[in-house]
Amino acid sequence: MGFALFLLAPALLAAQQPEDSTPARAAAGPLAAVHGVVLNSANGQPLARALVRIEGDAANGALSDGEGRFELDGVPAGPQIFQILKPGFRDPDAMAEAGEMQGAEHNVLVAAEMPGLTFRLTPLSSIRGQVELSTGDPAEGIVVRLLRQSIAHGRAVWGEDRFVRTDSQGNYRFGGLPGGVYALYNDPLLESAPATTLVEPGSGGSVAQNGYPAVFYPDARELAGAARIRLTAGDQAQANLTLTLEPFHTVTAAILPPVGGSLSLGAGSAGENAGAFPAPQLLDTENHYLPYDAHYDDATRTVQATLPDGTYTLAVVVRGNSLGGVPAEADPAQGSPHPNYLVGSTQFSVAGQAVRNLQIPLFTPHSSLLRLRAQRGLSSGQGNAFPAPELGVALRVSLGYAGEYRMQAGEEKTAVNAGPDAFDLMLAPPFSYWVYTLVYGKGLCAGTFDANGLNLAREPLVLSFTGSPTPMEFTLRDDCARLTLSLPSSVAALTPGIEPVYIVYVVPDFDTTEQVQGATVRPTSGGVVTLEALTPGNYHVYTFASPRELEYRNPAALAQLPTGGQAVTLTPGGTENLLLEVPER
Repeated sequence: MGFALFLLAPALLAAQQPEDSTPARAAAGPLAAVHGVVLNSANGQPLARALVRIEGDAANGALSDGEGRFELDGVPAGPQIFQILKPGFRDPDAMAEAGEMQGAEHNVLVAAEMPGLTFRLTPLSSIRGQVELSTGDPAEGIVVRLLRQSIAHGRAVWGEDRFVRTDSQGNYRFGGLPGGVYALYNDPLLESAPATTLVEPGSGGSVAQNGYPAVFYPDARELAGAARIRLTAGDQAQANLTLTLEPFHTVTAAILPPVGGSLSLGAGSAGENAGAFPAPQLLDTENHYLPYDAHYDDATRTVQATLPDGTYTLAVVVRGNSLGGVPAEADPAQGSPHPNYLVGSTQFSVAGQAVRNLQIPLFTPHSSLLRLRAQRGLSSGQGNAFPAPELGVALRVSLGYAGEYRMQAGEEKTAVNAGPDAFDLMLAPPFSYWVYTLVYGKGLCAGTFDANGLNLAREPLVLSFTGSPTPMEFTLRDDCARLTLSLPSSVAALTPGIEPVYIVYVVPDFDTTEQVQGATVRPTSGGVVTLEALTPGNYHVYTFASPRELEYRNPAALAQLPTGGQAVTLTPGGTENLLLEVPER
């Protein structure tokens, strides 16, 4: 999620400056004593030896005692930034990221008569296990990868969190984990070599080996069959993997030039195309990336891999300034061709024997173009449209991989401007993508998104190597609405103690590809925040007392929240005010 948290008012920024000496600190104003307690949020018990410190003041910090109590003397009156740290714990007001001593900043208004402060830390969790091999050999050095479910643009997605290698006894451990949903799998391993060198260049696909395939815990080949490991504060989970030795078979595929075109590849080629190698990638039947290696073998001019039984897609992308492919004429209905790309794919199955003589015909892909247009609204002064050069710089378009997971890094791609009023969404290899938009042109907001009958707020955009691209048109409008959010007077007042901070999501009731970004509301900013450039329509407003990832594109997830949110209707060009209903802290 891309929103800013804990933005500091100018007064707070000034308060963070370190003090070099006691006289200098005293000159800034009266001093006060700050005391309180640090608790374990999981069980409410006091936490000993938690560090309570003032940011920017290395001399002013204290460890909590056996009853979780702390006291700081000589703290300048006024706003101060506190951090609470303890190994093996994280601050629940920090974003849900892994890491020991994950901390957050707490704004504290220090005064002569200070109430006792209460801070809470949440114990981190861990996953440990043992990898056993069917041969009884030591399972040392096997890579185990941890996936974590997070929320991106309002949708639950899987991404790799980290990886470890097993020790000499086959044991592994992931520590310092915040609460959440996890899954794990091992990298494939050949009996005599790591999976990253499956086929040596020039082997001609004659290699046959045994190995251990990638397995999701407890015993699945795909994430859909993997166990979900759900961790809450301080959980210690056990996840053992048993890997069975099985045959890996060679797969070879010849790359064919475009019909009527030419193709020069590899170090053995001559001329301006010398050194241009294909980039092959293995995917499963749903176009999820797989952790098996495929590479181009220059000696045999084939793409090669060594794989266990299963069904796969082999996709190839060739990039270069001049590939010798078939020149393609621009087609306004399809978008411009990409002469610097050649792409192709083939699907096949491995069933107990080598797979040879596959062919991958290449062709020049066309763009999937998103055209932009402007719609004059109520607030427009004159004219039928905005000036065209403004459109392309007023919108950001990104694409996130649809489906359950993608095993490689890089979960999102940004579309490239293709002129003042268009974006190029051409990506390779083929996949299904969620389209996300973010309007940041001044005075502009999102209008309709026409994708040839597809509702891209509910259906992913499917890009493939075959077929025509989907014609798409995005409308920008200028009759946007404003929404001012205010805290109740009971929490908006500046009072000595820990400042309450609230995170607010304004979620549209209508389908949209527009991203929802959380807003921070706090007393030091006046207890008010105004959101500009909102698309007119009906919304629900959700307020939280701590940072959280909101799966706002999932109605079932919203229905499970403690409250249904506050309804508000925004009219074209209008301004609405909403008094927030804040949860207890």
